[in-house]
Amino acid sequence: MTQTFQTPVLRTQIVVAGHLCLDIIPTFASDFNAAGQGLETLLAPGKLVTVGPVVLSTGGAVSNTGLALHRLGVPTRLMGKVGDDLFGRAILDFINRRSPALTTDMIVDATATSSYTMVINPPGVDRIFFHCPGANDTFSANDVDPAALRAAAIFHFGYPPIMQRMFIDDGIELVTLMGRAKATGAITSLDMSYPDATAPAGQVDWRQILAATLPHVDIFLPSLEELLFALDRPRHDALSARGSILSQTDGALLDELAQEVLAMGVAVAGIKLGKEGFYLRTSDDPARLAVLASLPDPPPVARWLDRQLLAPSFAVNVMGTTGAGDCAIAGFLAGLSCGSGPAQTLVTATAAGAFNVESADATSGIPAWSTVLDRARSDHPRRAVDMPLPGWRWDATTMLWHGPADNSHRADRSDS
Repeated sequence: MTQTFQTPVLRTQIVVAGHLCLDIIPTFASDFNAAGQGLETLLAPGKLVTVGPVVLSTGGAVSNTGLALHRLGVPTRLMGKVGDDLFGRAILDFINRRSPALTTDMIVDATATSSYTMVINPPGVDRIFFHCPGANDTFSANDVDPAALRAAAIFHFGYPPIMQRMFIDDGIELVTLMGRAKATGAITSLDMSYPDATAPAGQVDWRQILAATLPHVDIFLPSLEELLFALDRPRHDALSARGSILSQTDGALLDELAQEVLAMGVAVAGIKLGKEGFYLRTSDDPARLAVLASLPDPPPVARWLDRQLLAPSFAVNVMGTTGAGDCAIAGFLAGLSCGSGPAQTLVTATAAGAFNVESADATSGIPAWSTVLDRARSDHPRRAVDMPLPGWRWDATTMLWHGPADNSHRADRSDS
């Protein structure tokens, strides 16, 4: 049995800013690596490797989350930076073909090169990425138009760990950016990314940066691995050395991490869990959650108070996972923006993520909002959650796991 969801209207404007790049992906024949060679053999010095046609697409939070919101029907403005070069023109052309309005706020910097990523993904071999951060490294708080912020209800920023200005000097630029956005009255949202552990981004004190930034962030939506890297690098490295971090995680670790970021100042902490779903923990302070009432279609704030939920992933045929977390964020922000409670918001997030993985690229599988809601309302099978959740209970009405600290006994059961 599934709960009855309202059918909201998407009219709240969301600004998405941050990382933007061009993905360059050579294709390979399915039998390319029949001998099972490793990359060190396939990419030996002096060797000519025959590949197929190249696939070009845009990547980064601006493209993935922003275009997913646009495809859902959310009024969206995109703010990224490119160089005045061939790759920059390709990025803008790709976005412009979705809607010319989406490139209005883009910055073209003649002194910078456009960011790009070479994705080498032969059959039977782990992917390898060659990434040029380019213009993303120069993105600053001054690159975000204050007038656009004042017109937006939600400001979402993505991928500061791979944008140099955002993490140098103890992250002062990120603190400034999110503080300015917060001062305009917009609800602020932040997503992370995995830094290169051996590069400068992997050596900074991310706990310190987050402690300074999160008082200006209302909604924080990192992945489990990104959050553990930022808050507890030694434990991250120890778990990673033993295998998949997700496979070694339980409900207690999720709550520990979420409580840390709530204590740093956020109102809503969401942790993306890949195939396991989406975890949500919210503040127990009504005054902190009152910010949600500022939305044009405010959600029932009382239902968001002191929640501890986990939405399992939908069981679908996975064609690719590029941008899955970004699309789940789009589903989350879309649900929140039109007045949904936490249950509907979580389920629409996982539904949007499921539509993403049913296609090979980042956003082409994202349908209209009504179609996402149809899946969210349905009895479509969910994946079993493998991680230990002691004290949690499954609710067949909400199709969610409710944690032992969840405030559902006081929440409105129409969308708990």
